[in-house]
Amino acid sequence: LAQPVTPELLVSPSSQDGDLGSECPEDRGNWTGRLDFLLSCIGYCVGLGNVWRFPYRAYTNGGGAFLIPYFIMLAICGIPIFFMELSLGQFSSLGPLAVWKISPLFKGVGMGTILIVSLVAIYYNMIIAYVLFYLFASLTSDLPWQHCGNWWNTDLCLDHHVIKAGNTTFPINITNTVSPSEEYWSRYVLHIQGSSGIGDPGRIRWNLCLCLLLSWTIVYLCILKGVKSSGKVVYFTATFPYLILVMLLIRGVTLEGAWKGIRFYLTPQFDHLLSSKVWIEAALQIFYSLGVGFGGLLTFASYNTFHQNIYRDTFIVTLGNAITSILAGFAIFSVLGYMSQELGVPVNQVAKAGPGLAFVVYPQAMTMLPLSPFWSFLFFFMLLTLGLDSQFAFMETIVTAVTDEFPYYLRPKKASFSAVICIALFLMGLILTTEGGMYWLVLLDDYSAGFGLMVVVITTCLVVTRVYGMKRFCRDIHMMLGFKPGPYFRSCWMVLSPATMMALLVYNIVKYQPSEYGSYRFPAWAEVLGILMGVLSCLMIPMGMVVAVLREEGTLWEVGVQQASRPAMDWGPSLEENRTGMYVASLAGSQSPKPLMVHMRKYGGITSYENTAIEVDREMEEEEESMM
Repeated sequence: LAQPVTPELLVSPSSQDGDLGSECPEDRGNWTGRLDFLLSCIGYCVGLGNVWRFPYRAYTNGGGAFLIPYFIMLAICGIPIFFMELSLGQFSSLGPLAVWKISPLFKGVGMGTILIVSLVAIYYNMIIAYVLFYLFASLTSDLPWQHCGNWWNTDLCLDHHVIKAGNTTFPINITNTVSPSEEYWSRYVLHIQGSSGIGDPGRIRWNLCLCLLLSWTIVYLCILKGVKSSGKVVYFTATFPYLILVMLLIRGVTLEGAWKGIRFYLTPQFDHLLSSKVWIEAALQIFYSLGVGFGGLLTFASYNTFHQNIYRDTFIVTLGNAITSILAGFAIFSVLGYMSQELGVPVNQVAKAGPGLAFVVYPQAMTMLPLSPFWSFLFFFMLLTLGLDSQFAFMETIVTAVTDEFPYYLRPKKASFSAVICIALFLMGLILTTEGGMYWLVLLDDYSAGFGLMVVVITTCLVVTRVYGMKRFCRDIHMMLGFKPGPYFRSCWMVLSPATMMALLVYNIVKYQPSEYGSYRFPAWAEVLGILMGVLSCLMIPMGMVVAVLREEGTLWEVGVQQASRPAMDWGPSLEENRTGMYVASLAGSQSPKPLMVHMRKYGGITSYENTAIEVDREMEEEEESMM
């Protein structure tokens, strides 16, 4: 007889010797290494936003004082929702669609998630294509955006060498001039002068098209074997950016004028804390930086062993993500401080966020350094690795969600199905490689994961706590991890997290501003198209409800809605040996009035986790008796 295994509570089986995949379905795949899951989560959460959004948000919203609302919002809605998503995925071993066996009435939430992730994956890979373009352009002795005088430059172009020389002899008016890096980005890389607006995309930029094809090829090769291949790639893509970030930080703080930029970044302005905008900005940064609601966390956790210590992993990833954002701010603003001193202008005139920082300001700063091609290559290689592992998560989410819905047809052909998805998204992204492609990218960025994503997260939180039930959800976690979530998590799930998300949603609607790119204002039809992108993901929820109710027999409310809102018969842990306690009764062919005892005899005794299941069953019996 097999000896009973008694794992210690709160210790992951993956940290012990033995067969790492013994608890996972073989046909679905699972993590094969000790750190695959943790590094994948870190790579997914630590992305481009940590480098080009957080530092700018911090300095515009109170500098060092911004860290106060940032960490408060991390505690209120970041950590709890992160832990909830990981718990749902690991408990069920299902993707973002199939996980709604927890309440089939709300399967439309999963459909909305897949729509959002698909739209984001299209334009996110285009950003990676831009990074590849700059990466190849850095393989030269002189950076192409270093000087004026190229065919794409205009009479307004003025490089910093002329400015620096001019400051010593006579003043130069730079208000109506453009830097070489800005003209390189807009007039050469994008060739945006060939388009009059979003309705006039112009010709395809074949160099960008090839970079996009290369980025999709890299992504496909890394997810070819699912988490077994991507789980190995993240050992490099999730750790190497930290090495480059530290190198850029050391180089940055040793530059003349660096502390000028760091003071500008961190000087606390506590009066900003009285503004609601600062708190909303902090919540938005947490919301998008951790990647909650996109299904990536749930997907990654679904490949874990049943007793993986996701409680510990939650704090490692969320706090690590926050520290990385702060560290990136030092690396960015130390260089911006040096750049402002070289140009003789205030720091706030050179500080930008988003693509403007990555493709204009920082490349310009690189030209002022000795060995500028080397530092430029390092910077864009860091952006490449930061972007790729986030893209792995988006693609794994889509592929896992669909294959879990059709396991008998698609799981044996997962590699071919992944190829079809990559090709389809590449073709849909071709419009982003045109001369007016940046307008479409801005539209997708503004609307694809806006209020629709917030509605998805709010609905998930309410369904788990209200429809499925807080007590039942805590019992599931108790059975899985060996302890129940404390008052902190329960209060956040019940009240604080959904209330904060609702405030964000209302704020986004009330403070709605039409999209713009520089001085270009989007036409009304483009705004309507963008709003429809967000609304469509929300409409998936009522559409899913209608389908779920129509599948049930009987009257609309008494049977249809009530039955569809209850967990499916096969809801629970995916493997038979993990279905202890109340979930044993739902096993196929279980006829025993004492299913837990049958389960114990079959699997060789009682483990510490099965003791937990017995406690859960006893609690349920006591509650039923008290109600009677």
